[in-house]
Parts: sequence; C-alpha cells; structure tokens
Amino acid sequence: MIRNAKIVLVLLLLLPIHVFGQSTASEPPPSEGALFLLLPVGAEAVSLGRTMTAVRSTESAFWNPAGLSRLARTEFVVMRGDPLAGASTALSWLISRQPIGVLGLSYHLLDGGEQPLVDDQQNVRGTISIRSHVGIVSVATPLARWLDIGLNLKIVRFNLNCSGQCDDAGVQANGWAGDVGFQSQPLANLPLRFGAMLAHFGPRFQVVNAAQADPLPTRIRVSAAYEVLRHFSAPEDLSLWVRVEVEDRWKRLGESASFYVGTELVAGSTNEIFLRASRASGEINQTAEIAFGFGLRYEAFELALARSFASSIVQGSEPVYVSFGIRF
Repeated sequence: MIRNAKIVLVLLLLLPIHVFGQSTASEPPPSEGALFLLLPVGAEAVSLGRTMTAVRSTESAFWNPAGLSRLARTEFVVMRGDPLAGASTALSWLISRQPIGVLGLSYHLLDGGEQPLVDDQQNVRGTISIRSHVGIVSVATPLARWLDIGLNLKIVRFNLNCSGQCDDAGVQANGWAGDVGFQSQPLANLPLRFGAMLAHFGPRFQVVNAAQADPLPTRIRVSAAYEVLRHFSAPEDLSLWVRVEVEDRWKRLGESASFYVGTELVAGSTNEIFLRASRASGEINQTAEIAFGFGLRYEAFELALARSFASSIVQGSEPVYVSFGIRF
C-alpha cells in the first residue's frame, strides 16, 4: 500500500485517469492517459504562465515548435524544475540553419524518485520508483515574413518499477505523440503576434492492455501577444509584452478551458534583461496560479529563473525552475 502524497500525485499524472471537467449522467467522464505531458517545462514558460504559443523561445520545443523557426544560432539549453510531481530535467539541442529553419532534439525526464512501499501495519515491503521520459524531434521553418510553422514528433515512455515484496514487477508503457503549430505577425509595423497549435495528438496510450488504453491529453491552444509601450514615450530599447492564451481539450471544447495571462518587460537590445509575471488558471490544479521570473541574455549565454505560487491537490513548497542556454 502506498502512503505517500507525492507518489499519489505522480500516479495521477502518469497513469490514465478521469480528467477534470463536466459530464452528463448518461455519459461517464472522459479519461486521458499520460497527463504528465501537460506539466510545464522551462523557467521562461513558467514565469509567463504557459503563454508560450505566440512566443519565439529556445523553450518552444516543449510548447509551440513554430517558436523555434527564426533562431539565429545553434543553442544548447538545460532546464531544471521541482514540481510537486517530481524532479524535472530537460535538454534541447537546437540546430539553426537559416533561412531554412531549425532542427531540434530534446529530452525531458520527470523523476518521481524512490518511495517506500508499506502495508497496513506500516511495514516496509519494498521500494517503488516512477519515471516518465519524453524524446522530441522538432522541425520549424519560416514560410513567409509573417508566418512560421513547426512540428514535433514525441516518443513517450512511462516506467513504474517495484523492488522487494511487490504484488507485481511494475508497469512499462510506450507511445508517441505530436504537436503542430504556427505563429504569425501579419502586420510588419504593428507588434501584434498570434499563435495556435494542436498539442499531444496521437494514438491511445496503452499502460495495461489495448482494451484499457486511454487517449492522449490532446489540447488546442490559441494565443495573442501585443507590445504596449509603443503607445507611450518609452525608450526604444524598452518593451512590455502582454500575452493571453486559452487552452482546451480538443474533443470537448468549452467544457474545461484554461486561461493564461503573462507579461514580460524587456530592457536592452543585443544584451537583454527580462522581468516576467503571470496568472494562470488550469484544469490540473483547479485553482489560480501566479508566477514571477527573471531572465538575462548576455552575449552567448541565456539564463532564466522562475517561481510559481499555486494551491494544488497536494500541498508543498512552491516550485522553482531554472533554464540555462549557450549559443554557438
């Protein structure tokens, strides 16, 4: 018997469960598998409240791959975080070949750690470990001055291993998923950007057997971003972006939409400083979440820090995220 709140949360995110949302008496709530795909990756994304669909970023391989299309130089990025579900580690190798576009190779590990398996008398029977792995190949290209597109192919693996006096050896599951998205700035003289994407589409995620396979948490995301300081007498090297985004389940639109608002103050031109803040209301934690972050881009280096403050189904310390990149 598992008596650990953190492991319960990890199981909820990794195994197929009923998702939050409305249902009728005649129709049972829909279930989804591999909900860990919905967890945030990257300090910039967390500090912006997940408003990443219209953002050009080195973290875009884990969000909208279209945001990679105009990356000027090859870059290696390391992202680390400590959400309540475990330790999150992600790597991206982004190969820029402009004006053709960008090829990205990325990997994300969510490690729930090792926890004791105890019986009703609190006797330790064994140890369980829970980990999820996601490997991503990203392709992004600018189709026109005003339009960028991107595609992700993701290999997904889930492992629940048990050692000791276990009822079974554990669970292993494999699958694949995809993302496709675009970004657009239709008017060259107006700092207004749009983005849209379909995330985590693919075949059912099979954990136990084919009969019990559940659909992936496919989402549609739509976003807009606008730079507001252009209406004031602000210095040319100072900008303030406001971003809004809506996310919903692909097949049940309107039942459990999530809303995100992110702001980013940017100072500098070649070398830049970023101050970020956001508010998010999502279906995973069912409560409002705020986040703050700081970023620095200096010569070939890029650093981002973020901390989120949220009420969750499991109480704990507020997650901290760090991203570090180096350009070549």
